[in-house]
Amino acid sequence: MTASSDRTDYDHLLEVAEAAARAAAHELVSRVGDLAALRIDTKSSVTDPVSEADIAAEQAIRRVLAERVPEDGIVGEEGDDVIGTSGRRWIVDPLDGTVNYLYGIPQWCVSVACEGLVGVIFDPSRDELFAGAADGRATLNGAPLVPAAAPDGGLGHALVATGFGYDAEVRRAQAAIIAELLPQVRDIRRAGSAALDIAWLAAGRSDAYFEYGVRAWDTAAGEVIAQAVGLEVHRLDAFHPVDPGILIAPTALVDPLKAIVVP
Repeated sequence: MTASSDRTDYDHLLEVAEAAARAAAHELVSRVGDLAALRIDTKSSVTDPVSEADIAAEQAIRRVLAERVPEDGIVGEEGDDVIGTSGRRWIVDPLDGTVNYLYGIPQWCVSVACEGLVGVIFDPSRDELFAGAADGRATLNGAPLVPAAAPDGGLGHALVATGFGYDAEVRRAQAAIIAELLPQVRDIRRAGSAALDIAWLAAGRSDAYFEYGVRAWDTAAGEVIAQAVGLEVHRLDAFHPVDPGILIAPTALVDPLKAIVVP
């Protein structure tokens, strides 16, 4: 495949990802004013909700993908996996930050990725669309994102984003990590949407991000965007009772962070 056809393919996949994300956002925004009427169930625990809005948004994404890339596979948080024949796989989170959404906190988004190739994270509350491709492009509403750099003061000057699990024992283990990390950084942010945490990191709104217990649909789009701006993506091994995680940061912060957040 030539460089020109490579670019065309990335462009096509980015267009599909954006169309899917905006279709999901339409479903979500249309329900924002009527949250009390949503049918709500739970997933991993009683504090891990899934709503009618999540399901409607994922169905909207799947309709776009079925029409535009019918031979591709799909992995979604709220629906059954689709085995494709093209060799490409879409990983989608129709509503990342469900608890925020249900509480009326405007920190939630739609995350759509064609695994390893392109990623789009759309924040309807701010009308911000983050997009990235494996060819090194990364944009916010079409404008290039500036490659990230570590703060001059190192880890001690770093604003670090993270998130916590739903299970009480998992949170206890995560709290022990935060207790050690907090005195050694500028501050910590816990906003409630892993995908937006990564998008904001790529946009320079924080300096690093780590979280245990995230799933592929939480991070797949963000990983593409983060790598496109020069950030490193590292997997974090599980430890009892915590599931595997991810760390994303400029090169200079990776080892200092790992020394603290990896037990």
